[in-house]
Amino acid sequence: MERSSILDHFAEELRLARATSAMSQTALAEALSYSGALVAKVETCERRPSLDFARRCDAVFGADGRFERIQRRISRETVVPWFRDWAGIEQEATALRTFEPLCVPGLLQTEGYARALLAGGGLFAPDEIEQQVATRLDRQALLTRDRPPLLTAVIDEYVLRRRIGGPEVMREQSRHLMKIGSALPRVRIQIVPLTAGAYPGINGPFVIGTSSQGEDVVYQEGQLHGQVIDRAEYVRQMVEVWESIRGEALSQQQSLELMAEVAETWI
Repeated sequence: MERSSILDHFAEELRLARATSAMSQTALAEALSYSGALVAKVETCERRPSLDFARRCDAVFGADGRFERIQRRISRETVVPWFRDWAGIEQEATALRTFEPLCVPGLLQTEGYARALLAGGGLFAPDEIEQQVATRLDRQALLTRDRPPLLTAVIDEYVLRRRIGGPEVMREQSRHLMKIGSALPRVRIQIVPLTAGAYPGINGPFVIGTSSQGEDVVYQEGQLHGQVIDRAEYVRQMVEVWESIRGEALSQQQSLELMAEVAETWI
């Protein structure tokens, strides 16, 4: 994968800010609470800066959000091409309704689970996998920002039982879902139990995003493509499918209890 010009821009701004402040890489690393090796790699474009790293740079240099803005451009540029249209919509949405019968939704994945999932697909080189993992984790910041969207995620029970990355990864992922579902008031996670059998929507995942104007759009993703659909009739039909799926799901409390039960099976 070619090096991003935006990544170069971030590195240049970091070097300039550090020089202007007469700070060594070691001093900056201490101020950021990151290692000197990481600072050096960011400055030479060997490592992509995380959102947290960028925000700490803004705080240290009093940059008024400049580093965060550049980092967000990096994130948009480094997502896979077919996801780029949806990535912007996702960040601006006031509500997200997602259904996933195959794997944990990206906004709820742990680092280990995301890495194992991306590596298992065979679509990315090792360095590209790390880049995609970092991008996916950055997306999750929207769940803890000042005004997060209302995220309702319905997941098939099979997702909890499908082995991705081994027992330790699955146990961590299950507990992460429990934590997110319990701790974040704007996140609701519900499970469709295996006993539901065949039910509407089982043919594939989708997300319905609601804008600040109250308009809904649908995102559907395949192996190497993604599509944002805003046709009124199609969106209406998918909302009906969504409501049918939720009708098959356990309550949030029952879902949390099932997650805890499944987590203990991954030993």
